[in-house]
Amino acid sequence: MGEIQGVGVPHDPSAMLPDADMSAILRHTLTSPRIPGGLRDAAAWPPAMRAEWGSDQGATAAPGHRRRLVEAFRSVRREIEAFRPDFLLIWGADQYEYFREDLLPPFCVFILDQVSCAPFREAEAAMPRRNIWGEAADTTFAYLGHPAGGRHLARRLLEDGFDVPHAFRLREGRGLARAFVDTLLLLDHDRAGFPLPVVPFHVNALGSRAPRAQMGTTAALAAGEADTLAPWPARCFDLGRATARILAASPWRVSLVAAGSWSRAQLTDKHAWLYPDIEADRARLAELERGDFNAWRLLSRAEMEDAGQHEMLSWLCLAGAMSELGRGAKIVDWVESRVFNSSKCFAVFPA
Repeated sequence: MGEIQGVGVPHDPSAMLPDADMSAILRHTLTSPRIPGGLRDAAAWPPAMRAEWGSDQGATAAPGHRRRLVEAFRSVRREIEAFRPDFLLIWGADQYEYFREDLLPPFCVFILDQVSCAPFREAEAAMPRRNIWGEAADTTFAYLGHPAGGRHLARRLLEDGFDVPHAFRLREGRGLARAFVDTLLLLDHDRAGFPLPVVPFHVNALGSRAPRAQMGTTAALAAGEADTLAPWPARCFDLGRATARILAASPWRVSLVAAGSWSRAQLTDKHAWLYPDIEADRARLAELERGDFNAWRLLSRAEMEDAGQHEMLSWLCLAGAMSELGRGAKIVDWVESRVFNSSKCFAVFPA
């Protein structure tokens, strides 16, 4: 019989930027013409956000924020290494990387032998190319896959009534999607190497939002057009339950990892994309701490998207798995931020 460990971590790319650049996403957002003029002035922001922004655009607050993130990632890595998994299954949001106009499935399991990534080669529009490690844009990282585990899970999910697509190769010229490679880079913050095999499990958390934004149809977003292609929270939860049952009956030790921050500023429309919905995140944290997984399963997609919690669907998969196994969360750290794009939760569900 298999053994299962649960892990939840953020993968916000701002954590990989130098202190002076950590607020880069917010600074980029402030240049957008869709931001109401009055909100470009920090005087109109919530008091806690103004304090974090300070007189230097968050540079003073950045070291303390980073310190907690780094220590939390180190702690989580120690937990993973102590568990000695045969592989990590990582649920993460696809951000217009493999789910594009030609195919927008709800989920996809990637069954890979190995993969090479150059994650700093193409910076996002909002992100500087510099990183805290000083690594060049062409620095390449190699990761192992676990094709036997990926094939077994994909096959068994289909047998259990979850019509989950699977893929045997990545798009030409691309490595792992950001949710996965950023998570691995941060778990290997001290650059000791990351030899554990990985099965990437993509979740279409952004629905049609990412392709429409990439195509320049931001007018549709601003008008509140509904996203119809993201899976329902309950479906993610139930898929996590099935995943736990399948892998608990397998011969492998598996770390089930949810990779994603919760409310993200650039997804929180009601706050003019400037800061996340921390109150909604605190409600999710309280439910997690008391083990009220059913409250998560009952969340509506509209409620999550109103809070900018689109990418929490990865955590819904993990919550379903831990509910199936009767596991409770050990909160490693909860790091709030309004300026650095999102608050970050680190949790472990011990085997």
